[in-house]
Amino acid sequence: MSQSLGAGSVVIVHLTDPSEKLWGVIERLDALGLVLRGLNVSTFDDWTSEAASREDPSLGLATMFLPMRRLERVFLDEQIGAVESYCQRFERRVGVSIWSYLGMPQDEGMPPS
Repeated sequence: MSQSLGAGSVVIVHLTDPSEKLWGVIERLDALGLVLRGLNVSTFDDWTSEAASREDPSLGLATMFLPMRRLERVFLDEQIGAVESYCQRFERRVGVSIWSYLGMPQDEGMPPS
């Protein structure tokens, strides 16, 4: 199933100057840039572990504006072959969907594979 990028899409964002890779939910995407509620991919597993432990979190998603000049690529977070999406990894480890955990309606995010 194909989905376009827009508000509610769960994505992986590659940035330049400096180089960064983020995961999150698009709040807004327009000619000025991207508003993303997310975190650095390098902290995704730690965040997932905290969510699975049900302890008070020390990590969370931040809402950030990323100017268009920094955007290199934006990918939907989707399964590719045998490689799980970040959403699928989260659900397997935590036991609830990312949409439920974040309080988002399922139809706003990417549908499960």
